[in-house]
Amino acid sequence: MSDPQPRDPAPPEPDRRPRPMVERLGMAGIALVLGALFALVSVAAFLGGEPFLGVMGAIGCLMVLWVGGLTLFRG
Repeated sequence: MSDPQPRDPAPPEPDRRPRPMVERLGMAGIALVLGALFALVSVAAFLGGEPFLGVMGAIGCLMVLWVGGLTLFRG
């Protein structure tokens, strides 16, 4: 007896190999440049009397540097 509803094949497993080191270094370098730009925005905002924008720029800097570090060290 056949199944009334055929089963869909299982979705393919994602590729879990680590990225090549040159790619990880490149992405970490881009994150470093963007982090520096966020830090510059943060400092300029604090000096210009905009503390909210300064805090947001600092948070953006930390987030970008965190993800860049994860990309570099975790692969």
